[in-house]
Amino acid sequence: MGKFKINLSLNLFIIKPIQPPFWKNLLSYFFEFHIESAPSEVNPHLYVSLSRGRYQLATASAIYSFEDLYDNFFNAFKQINLDENPIKNVLILGLGLGSIPLMLEKNFEKKYNYTAIEIDESVIYLASKYALPQLESNIQCICVDAFAYVMQTELKFDLICMDIFLDDVIPEEFENNIFLEKLKTLLTDEGILLYNRLASFPKDMERTKDFFNKDFKAVFPKGSYLEVKGNWILKNK
Repeated sequence: MGKFKINLSLNLFIIKPIQPPFWKNLLSYFFEFHIESAPSEVNPHLYVSLSRGRYQLATASAIYSFEDLYDNFFNAFKQINLDENPIKNVLILGLGLGSIPLMLEKNFEKKYNYTAIEIDESVIYLASKYALPQLESNIQCICVDAFAYVMQTELKFDLICMDIFLDDVIPEEFENNIFLEKLKTLLTDEGILLYNRLASFPKDMERTKDFFNKDFKAVFPKGSYLEVKGNWILKNK
C-alpha cells in the first residue's frame, strides 16, 4: 500500500477500508443504504451511503463523490490522454470521498503522488474510513482552506483538479482572477488544470459560460472545456 498521510489535529488510525457485507452490496443496486452521517460546521448534512456497489458522499443538495461513477472527472480523464502527459504530482482541491485518486488508480491504472486539500475534517474522516486506504498511491490530506493553501504554496504540480463546492455552489474566492493566476504558477510547464463547473440548468450554464469567457480565458488564453454530463470541466489548454 502507498503512504497515507493526514495533516490534522485528530489522529485517524484506519488501516483497511470498511467493506459492506455482500448482501448489502448486492442490494445497493436496487436500494440506497445510508451508512454514516458526519455533520460539520462546513457541511451540516454530510453523509455516506452505499449505492450501486459504491460509497457515495453527499450533502442535502449535492453529490460530492461517487468513486468511479463520479462521471465529471471520469469522463474528463477519458477525454485527455494521460499517457502522453508526464504526470507525477497531483493537487486535488476538494477531496470528497477520494474519487479522483481512486478512479485514476483503479480505472486508468495510474499511480501518482497526491496532495489533497480539504477544509472539512469530517470529509477527511469519512474518506480515510471508507475510501483512501484502498490506494496504493501516496496521498497526503491537508485540512486547510484551499484558497489559503494555493496562495501560500510554492510547489509545482503536473495535474491540478479543482473540485470545490459548498453544496452546489462554488465559493466566490475560487472564481476570481487572483486565484486563477496563482493556480497558473503552480502548474509545471506541461501541467494540466481541470476545473469543475456546473452546467446542468440554464442559470448554471450561463454562469459557467460567463466565467469561462471573461475570467478563465483571461488567465488561460488557450483554455478549453470538456462537456461531461451536466458539467463543464475547464482546461488550461
